[in-house]
Amino acid sequence: MSSTLKAVQTRFRAYQLGQAGSSFSYLAGNHFTLIEAVITDVNQPRLLEELAACSKEKIDVLHITSWDQDHCSESGLEWILKNLAPLKIEHPGYVPHTTSAENCMRAITQYRQKWAAKQIAVNVQAIDPPYIRSLEPTAGPGYRDIFYHPRELRDNSNDNSTIKFFRGGSFNVLSLGDVEDRNIAAMLRRCKTLCREVDVMILAHHGADNGFTSKKLLEELKPQIAVCSSNYDNHFDHPRPEIRALLHDQEIKIFTTKTGDVMVRSIGGHTRDFRVTNYCSDTTKVSSQHDYKARKYRWLSMNADSLRNLLHPGFKGLK
Repeated sequence: MSSTLKAVQTRFRAYQLGQAGSSFSYLAGNHFTLIEAVITDVNQPRLLEELAACSKEKIDVLHITSWDQDHCSESGLEWILKNLAPLKIEHPGYVPHTTSAENCMRAITQYRQKWAAKQIAVNVQAIDPPYIRSLEPTAGPGYRDIFYHPRELRDNSNDNSTIKFFRGGSFNVLSLGDVEDRNIAAMLRRCKTLCREVDVMILAHHGADNGFTSKKLLEELKPQIAVCSSNYDNHFDHPRPEIRALLHDQEIKIFTTKTGDVMVRSIGGHTRDFRVTNYCSDTTKVSSQHDYKARKYRWLSMNADSLRNLLHPGFKGLK
């Protein structure tokens, strides 16, 4: 068993951008991760407000799932590196395939070199198959983040997006980037920890209907809510009506950044209960609000013997 129940103040925020793209943050305790490197006039002040609310001036980790400009823009990355000074950067493990992506990789390299000249180490990690294979398996519930993909590199760059399960807080968030392949979805369906613990699922590829997000995937993962980053008038009509219908059939409520930021924060004792708030555009006015209970609370509240029997039925001990 990997851990006992902890009280961890936790906040997840999906930012409205006013344009195509994605921007999220995840706070677990005092550890702040910015997910994606896209900064606009709309989300910049909200991000600074969120940092202040978390008593932070800088971010701890910048996590980028894809080299596409709607996940990592040159201007957004430049602003983040200059103003938020992350000491760890997790970037896509596939070779940058556009001029913009090459420039972003160059900026990250120069940023590390600049701090190295000051004798400050910046951990820059490519999330690629060798790195995934180097990680120790995670067994049982707990607070350790998990990388699931890329286990191998594909011809389709979208399917090389990083899949990371953020578990450091009292509720868990699954980040899927732009993955599309149904075989990747099938792999995730076989991951017991995901099937037990997902609370918030960021819809893959902004809620595209490409076969990845399926009835089978939702039935196995059972996320409590789905979050979609999409602009109000996006020409792809994300999240697609077909995806909305699937979520509705599985009784999974969807929150989008079309109308404003989506805030998820732990409440009470920061061990179980969390509240989801969808704000109206560019205001603090609440559009909707719902309360949930973190799924891993059940597992971590059990004593070791009960948990072992549930996870490994029929186990009689080592001989």
